[in-house]
Amino acid sequence: MSDQHTVLRSLHDLGLAAWFGGTLMGAVGLNGATAKATDPTERLRLSSIGWGRWAPVELAAIVTHGIGGVGLIVGNTGRLAVQGEARSNTLVKLGFTALAGTATLYSAFLGTRIAKHANEGAEGVTEPGGATSGELTNVQRQQKVLQWTLPALTGVLVVLAAQQGEQQRPAAGFLQRTVGSVLHR
Repeated sequence: MSDQHTVLRSLHDLGLAAWFGGTLMGAVGLNGATAKATDPTERLRLSSIGWGRWAPVELAAIVTHGIGGVGLIVGNTGRLAVQGEARSNTLVKLGFTALAGTATLYSAFLGTRIAKHANEGAEGVTEPGGATSGELTNVQRQQKVLQWTLPALTGVLVVLAAQQGEQQRPAAGFLQRTVGSVLHR
């Protein structure tokens, strides 16, 4: 693999690692910790501050992952043309990436709505309290699903990336070249 592919793979993998890790840590660590605040209004406020600070990093991670991914697709067009399993993996990854990106944007939108209702207080970021309005309760229910959907979607992307790495192993490439040369005789 060329140095250029190493850089692209690194961008792809580091961006995805930050995206996956940030969503999982946010759901478990940030949302879990802020739910322990004594003042119910502090729970939503502190979580909103934390997610707001993370948002630019997450955006950079997603963009970095995307740049690396597009670069790898362009750099591997020949392999994708002859390896159906690599092409299929790439298409599935593109679908999951689009789904994860859309879910991330929607989660950010919901987060801004939660922040606007921080003064209502709640049991937790995704758990309504006694004084929580119907509007906030609805947003919290949606966010509760997304906080676990995002690490699941990005985790699938990690697995698919690992599968692609296995497809590029020298033995797989040797077998593909050998079978291809026999078939083309």
